[in-house]
This record gives sequence, C-alpha cells and structure tokens, in this order.
Amino acid sequence: MNRHLSTFLFLAAAGLIALGLTMLTSTSAWVRNIESPYHFLTKQSSMVLLGFVAACVAARFPLEKLRSLAPWMMACICVLLTLCFVPGIGVTIYGSSRWIQLPVIGQFQPSELAKLVIVISIAAWFARWQADVHTFARGFLLPGIIAGVPLILILLETDVGSALSISVTLMVMFICVGTRLRYIVPSAIGAVTLAFLYLKNNPNRWGRIEAWLDLENPVHQLDRGMQQWRALLALGNGGPTGVGLGNGVEKFGTLTFAHIDFIFPVIGEELGLPFTLGVIVCYVVIAIAGFGIAMQASTYFQRCMALGLTSIIVIPAIQNIAVTTALLPNDGLPLPFVSYGGMSLVFSMAAVGMLIGIHRTSPVVVNQLYPLEKNMRIAVKL
Repeated sequence: MNRHLSTFLFLAAAGLIALGLTMLTSTSAWVRNIESPYHFLTKQSSMVLLGFVAACVAARFPLEKLRSLAPWMMACICVLLTLCFVPGIGVTIYGSSRWIQLPVIGQFQPSELAKLVIVISIAAWFARWQADVHTFARGFLLPGIIAGVPLILILLETDVGSALSISVTLMVMFICVGTRLRYIVPSAIGAVTLAFLYLKNNPNRWGRIEAWLDLENPVHQLDRGMQQWRALLALGNGGPTGVGLGNGVEKFGTLTFAHIDFIFPVIGEELGLPFTLGVIVCYVVIAIAGFGIAMQASTYFQRCMALGLTSIIVIPAIQNIAVTTALLPNDGLPLPFVSYGGMSLVFSMAAVGMLIGIHRTSPVVVNQLYPLEKNMRIAVKL
C-alpha cells in the first residue's frame, strides 16, 4: 500500500481534473459577456499543461533547496501580496483586491502561491527548531508571526475563504508537530472572536450569514442567498441519477459562477449522486495518500511539508462542498482541480508534484519476519 501512495494521489487528482474540464465544457458556454463559448475551457486546458510541467519540476526539485530558500520566498510573497493594494498593479473584482496585473504573466492571484510558501516556510521553521516545538516562543509565537504577516495581507484583500483555509492548515501543522494546546486554544478563541466582530461590522459579509441562516426566505433567495438556494435546487433537480451531461438548467444564469465556485451543484444536477460522491471519494483518497506520505517521509521537514501540502488541497475542498450544500456561509472559494481558475489549478498540481517528490525520496518499509519465528515455541510449565 505504501509503495503506491503516489499512484493513488496522481489518479485522484487526474480524475478531478478530467471531471473539471468536462464540466467546463458544459457550463462555460453559457457565461455572459464572453465572445467564444469555450474560452474558459481553452484557457483551463492550457493551464493543465502548465500545471503538469509545474508538477514535474516540483517532483524533481531538491527539497533541501526549498528549505534554504524559504525566507526569501516568504519575503517575495509578502511583496506580491502588498502589490494587490498598489494602484495600477492591483486589480479589484467584485470588491476584492486579490489580483495583480504583471507585464508578462498577466493577471495573477498571489494568495494561491502564498499557500505553498507558507507551508514550506513553517515546515522549514519547525525542522530548524524541532527540539523547541513545546516552547512558547519558537514553538508558537515566532512561527505564528511568520505565517501571520501574509495571512493578514490576504485577509485585508477580503479573501476570507483563503485566509480561513490557511488558518486551519496552520492549526493542523501546529498540532501535529507538538505545539502545546494551551497556546493554540486561547489563540483560536481570540481569532474566532475577532472574526465575528469583523463579520458583524461588515454589512456584505453579515448579510451573507443572515441569508444563509434563512434560505427559505424569498427575499434572500433573490439577493445574497440566491447562489446557495439555486445550488440546492440544482442538486435536488439532479436527484440520484442526474438529468444528463449538458442538460442542467441552473447554469443558464440563475446559478452564477457555475463554472467557478458553484461547479459542484452542476455536477450533481447533470451527473447525479455517483459523480458527487466520486468527487468526495477522490478528496478522501488525496487526504489518505498525502497523510500516508507524511508518515512515511524520511525527514522532519518533509513530514511537516507533506502534512501542510495535503491540507491546503483538502481543506478548501471541504469548504467549497460545505458552501455549495449550504452547510457554511458563502465565502467564494473554488473547488481544487475542478473549478475554473488557472493559478489555483497550477499551484494545486505543483503541491501534488511536491508530495510525489517527497514520496519518491522516502524509504520503502518492508515488513520482515523474525528469524526462526515459525520454528520456535514458547510454553509455560505449570
């Protein structure tokens, strides 16, 4: 089983990517204000090729080199996140300043790269100070400050969904490396309190929560709760078997962002329960394979990194599925590997490549029988 973790990981990610391209064929043709009906499909296909190259490079890149470059990568990502607020470089869409416009690369979302950089930097920190993970300064405060700087910048972009997924990933890493709970629990309570105060004083965000709590209200169904309400209708319309690929009706404008954040309900409407459960099974396989690779890794840095890389794929998937099934308020987070989004796809595939690279350098555990085990008998003489 341990030898084939990379195979299972690759097959699960490939299955999700194939399903995503298929659903983009069905949904992207109905997006408004787009000249070519398959503009998003063509662009996403090119990003799959770029992501495959990124995954191959990441799988072969020396891991210790990543560890040594972690401080410089953290400094660069903080600069990129800061550029989101610079006029002429930062791009604001739907009230969120998450993107920057670069001359050669074009429109770029630094928060997607920040997920990888934060994981690598925290893994490098704990590998450097693994003997002090139980202390307050080196086991909690200083790594919290290191990760907190880009996290605050992402939160200021009003990218609450990404900030939440990164925070949960950091909590998983801190707990697993051995940071004391007496440091983590009060900080988590304080963070939840501050988040509540922020949401309470943000009319747009608080309006989403009120709509989520009362989706049956016709007022919310035509306003902030429309996406989640139409998503539930899409899932109900599909039923166990679905209405057939391309035959869904909610994507015709009533379910906005059907090709991005709310692609999961379209899968349920058109392909039915087997494919929605199949998506969930794929993420479960990714989680099992990723955590298995972390347990099998040969160094402390690789174990921490594999744990974080798996979390930044699985946790956003849990968030997206919970939002589209109305278990959580709407936060605008795409479904990894499936939703349209070039940078999300490329860096998710790079994360898979890093996990495969970690597994490739891990020792193979072979269970051996004890010598003479079958020939020895031990009896108790009464």
